[in-house]
Order: sequence, then C-alpha cells, then structure tokens
Amino acid sequence: MKEYTLVMGASENEQRYSNMAIKKLLNHKYKVKAFGNRTGEVNGVPIHKELIPYDDIDTVTLYLNPTNQKPFYEYILNLHPRRVIFNPGTENKEFQEKLTHAGIAYEETCTLVLLSINKY
Repeated sequence: MKEYTLVMGASENEQRYSNMAIKKLLNHKYKVKAFGNRTGEVNGVPIHKELIPYDDIDTVTLYLNPTNQKPFYEYILNLHPRRVIFNPGTENKEFQEKLTHAGIAYEETCTLVLLSINKY
C-alpha cells in the first residue's frame, strides 16, 4: 500500500517551507520520507541525498524550482506516485505534461495550506 509522502528538496533549515511541511505532515499523522541536497534529519525523518527506489510513495511534494526538478523527472515517474504537488514557485508545465502522459495526477497548490484546511 502506498502511504508515504516524499518531500523533494527537504532541508534542516527551519525557515524553509520543506522543513515546515515535514513537521506539519507528521503532526497530521502522515508518514514522510525526505530527499535533499544534504543529508540530515527533521523530527526523526532522515533526509537522504541518494535516490532510493521506494515502492510506497503516495504523494511527492516538490520544493525544487523547475530547473532543479529536471534531473529527477525519471526518478519521480518511476516511483509511480498517485499525485505530485507543485508548491508555489515549483510549477513546471514540461514536467506536468510528462506526469499526465504517465497517468499521474498533479496539483499546483501548497502542501501547508492543504494540511491547514484538512484537504490534504
């Protein structure tokens, strides 16, 4: 069963929205995995630098700008998530077309807002 959210662009920096999202997801009892450009940890969730071929990712939430997403297109597509969330500033028509072609839903929205209004 796919039950995890993968935070792409995760950071230990508490001022970063990816950090806030990890904490808020955990507070709402969601299971979280994290990928970032540096290893680290947020509230017990390890941030990995290597691309792990997970088979249990329901949602990928992006905190990478469109240019920084490019190297991860195939990785994310191969995870076969149910959906990908493009947080503000991460919108990417090129990648969204690839997701649509692969039958993966996407949303241009804010993970933090969705959690705040219980619509995640």
